[in-house]
Amino acid sequence: MLPFFEWCEATWLGTAVRESIWAFPVIEAVHLLGLSLLGGSLLIVDLRMLGIGLTRQPIALLARDARPWLLAAIAVMILTGVPLFLSEAVKCYYSTPFRVKVIALPLALVYTFVVRERVAQQPALETSRRSRAAGAVSIALWLTVAAAGRWIGYS
Repeated sequence: MLPFFEWCEATWLGTAVRESIWAFPVIEAVHLLGLSLLGGSLLIVDLRMLGIGLTRQPIALLARDARPWLLAAIAVMILTGVPLFLSEAVKCYYSTPFRVKVIALPLALVYTFVVRERVAQQPALETSRRSRAAGAVSIALWLTVAAAGRWIGYS
C-alpha cells in the first residue's frame, strides 16, 4: 500500500497543496467549517432521537429538514478532505488515527444513510428505545470520525 500512498502524495494536487503557503490552511479551515455543519446537521437529529431538545418536532420531519445540510456538509468534507490527504499521504500511511478514521468513516456513512435514516422515518412524536439507541450509536460513530481526524493533525 505504501507505493499507492507515495503516488497520491506525488500527484499534482498533493504537490500543489503541500508546496503552497496558503492552500493547506485555507482548505483545512473550510474542512473544519464543513465539520461544524456536519456536526450540527447530525446532532440536531441525533439529540432529538435521544429525546433531548425539539421534542415537539417529529423526528422524521427534523431528519428531512436536516438532510440537505447533511449532504452539503459531506460534500464539503470530501472535497476538502481529499486534497488534505493528498498533501500528506505518506504521513497518513504511518498514522494510526488515519487508519481509525478510514475505518470509522464508511461505517458512519452507511449507518447514517441506512440504519439511522430508517429509524428516523418513523412518524411517532415520542422517542423509543430504538430511536435512542440509533441516536447514541450515530453520535459515537461520528465522534470517532471527528476525533480521529483531529488526532491526525497531532500525530
